[in-house]
Parts: sequence; structure tokens; C-alpha cells
Amino acid sequence: MRDNLCKYLAEKYPTAFTQWLLNDSSEDVSILKTELNLEPIRADSVTLVQTQNCILHLEFQVEPEPTLPLRMLDYWLRLYRNYHCEIVQVLILLRRTKVHVPDAFELPTTTHRYRVIKLWEEDPNQFFRIPPLLPFAVLGKTKNEAALLQSVADKIGEIESVQARQDLSTVVQLLAGLQYRKELIQTIFREGMMRESVIYQEILQEGERKGRQEGERALILRLLTRRVGPIPESFATQINHLSLEQLESLGDALLDFSELNDLEKWIQRLNQ
Repeated sequence: MRDNLCKYLAEKYPTAFTQWLLNDSSEDVSILKTELNLEPIRADSVTLVQTQNCILHLEFQVEPEPTLPLRMLDYWLRLYRNYHCEIVQVLILLRRTKVHVPDAFELPTTTHRYRVIKLWEEDPNQFFRIPPLLPFAVLGKTKNEAALLQSVADKIGEIESVQARQDLSTVVQLLAGLQYRKELIQTIFREGMMRESVIYQEILQEGERKGRQEGERALILRLLTRRVGPIPESFATQINHLSLEQLESLGDALLDFSELNDLEKWIQRLNQ
């Protein structure tokens, strides 16, 4: 969930991220919506920001994944194939870890590098200069966590827009849960503010949607097994990455399936 909160921030405030990571204050930026679907990919925590000069690929992780280096190379290849421009890739780690996190995919004949940011090693003061990034400040380097959390709360309190203030407060509190005691968070932030925010309601709705999606996926797999027999793991993996809308489309299509080859053709058409 917390990596999706960061995705929310990046999509709502893309210029804040280009200012921070690219030192680019231009307002001419946009979120790039792309499936990159040569085959299904996990895109929950991925955000692509397009500027005049490049594409900024942001990947947020709470826990580092062993497959990440290869996935970063895979993303780069897909993006470059489609857009033929500079691609800046940044992996942002949210929670402190002792696990070594590589900043490259390396083979004897191939090396692909990307930037790794460990928020717990970052100076939180840089985020005070870019208010939409205040949620990252609470995960920054500090010797006094309570004082830092209070400073962030005070800075958010200065934001004029009530909605922006509520939403950023919500993200701060949820991200702070990675590092701070719940009691401290509740002491500093006004109880009830989080529930008033739009993003909190969106989180609840997202949870409901994912629950529905899991139920739909399980039903589709059962129906497919009855129609065409056992489903190979490779097909099941691709079905597990389908969106709710795609699952509903497959649910309609499978009524006409009579053999496994029908499912294979449907997946091929989806990936074209």
C-alpha cells in the first residue's frame, strides 16, 4: 500500500519529482500512461513522468525485490524501443534495510545502471523546500525523530489548500508508520484529519476494488479449468496480472472457448 501512496504523490505532483530528481523546474511535464505489455508486468508502484527531454521512471519499494535489476533493464528496453529518448530510472527505497540493493543489472557482456535512493540516508531539509514531497521528509536522516515529525506536521499546517493539507497529512501519517510508533504519530497529528482526506477514501475504495479483482480472478481460473482443462502455469501467471476490466473481458470470451489454444490466442491478442 505504501508504495502506491508514493505513486499517488508522483502522479498528482509530477513537477515536484522532476524538480527533485532532475533539477528541472519546468511545468511542461506529464504522466505517461503506457502498458508496456510485451508480457504482463507488475506496475502497481511504477510511475513514468515525461518531460521535454526525457522520461523519468520512478520505482517505489518498501522491501527490495531480488528480480528488480532485471526488471529495471526490461523497463528501459521497452521504453526506449517505444520512445527513443533519454530515460532516467530511479529506485526509491522507503524502509531501512541491511540487504544490499544493487544499482545495476550486470552480466559479463551487459551492464545496465540506474539510481538508487535510500530515503533514510537523505537530508530531510531538501523536502521542506518542495511541499508535495514532505511525506518523504519523515523517512529522512535524523537524530531526533519526534522533532522531525513535528516539523513536518508544522510545515503541512502552513499549506493554504485544505484538501492538499489533508491529503499530504494522510500520506505523511501512513508513510511514518514505517518508522515511527503509532502513538507518536497520533499525538502529533490531529485525530480524524486522515479520514477526512480524499486519498484516504481512495485507499478504502482501492482495497474494495482489489478484493473484487481477486474474487473475479479466482472465478475465471475455475471456469477456464472447466472449459479447457488444467491451465499451464505460464498462462495462470499472465491471468494473475490482468486488470479487473481485462478479467471481465476474459470472462465473456471464455464462454466461446473449447480448448486451451483458444485461451492462448486470446492472450496473444491482448499482448499485441
